[in-house]
Amino acid sequence: MELRHLRSFIAVAERLSFIQAARFLHLSQPALSAQIQALEDELGVRLLERDRRSVRLSAAGKVFLDQARATLAQADAAAESARRAAAGELGILRIGFVASAAMQLVPSIVLAYRRKYPGVKLELQNLRTVLQLSSLQDRSIDVGYIRLPALGKDLMVTRVHREPFALIVPRTHPLAREQSFDLKALQDEPFVAYARRWAPGFYDRWVSIFTQAGFSPQVVQETGDMYTAIALVAAGVGVAVVPSGLVRGRAQEVSVKRLPGKVLSEIGVAARAGDSSPLVKKFLELSMLLGRKMTAGLL
Repeated sequence: MELRHLRSFIAVAERLSFIQAARFLHLSQPALSAQIQALEDELGVRLLERDRRSVRLSAAGKVFLDQARATLAQADAAAESARRAAAGELGILRIGFVASAAMQLVPSIVLAYRRKYPGVKLELQNLRTVLQLSSLQDRSIDVGYIRLPALGKDLMVTRVHREPFALIVPRTHPLAREQSFDLKALQDEPFVAYARRWAPGFYDRWVSIFTQAGFSPQVVQETGDMYTAIALVAAGVGVAVVPSGLVRGRAQEVSVKRLPGKVLSEIGVAARAGDSSPLVKKFLELSMLLGRKMTAGLL
């Protein structure tokens, strides 16, 4: 059964005129009659009673008309859904993110994306950087917000956020009262750190600030969460280096010092190289646009 036959039947049934239906469909009358005949032959029933003067629906035609309309409506809806999916406006997008990006980037970008593409369902997963890289490769997520630098096989990674690193010390620490300080003053300090195994590139980047000053920081406690590191510093376990955005508004808990130099904390959005999904493409475009805007006021 062809959809064009259903459309032809509905056109005749609604107008009860082959002439008017043919004009509406831009068909010749013989072609229209042939389509109706083919439909009736396939069904094995007479749908239209016609003579030289009139056309009317048979009992079977009256029942079939409602079903034909429903079938066409469903087919049109399916076609529209396919077009929207091809345009990146419909579907499911699975997004991974590091917890520290949840406060800085994810809410703003996700909210903007949902407003622009309400037909896309977003599935969000809090995953550390190394787990996101493996999840992208095994296709359990589609895009991910990761701490940079990071490398993954067959992945494309684009920086979307940059900000300075900050040193945080307990409120009772001697440096808390200092306006400026020399990095070597931290040579014997115990450090709390986000564990290297979760984001090796990020860890090596902040450590490089101190190796350039001539020493390696003494890490006495590693955590799997940067907010836990802040809490440990507040409790007096040690000092820590974190992205400055993480400690904005936490002056009552820890003392925050901007670190010298040009080494920056960065977040990137990662996807599989060559991914042709329009969902991924549109999400990456929006992430890069909004990420740059948010970064502009931080440097």
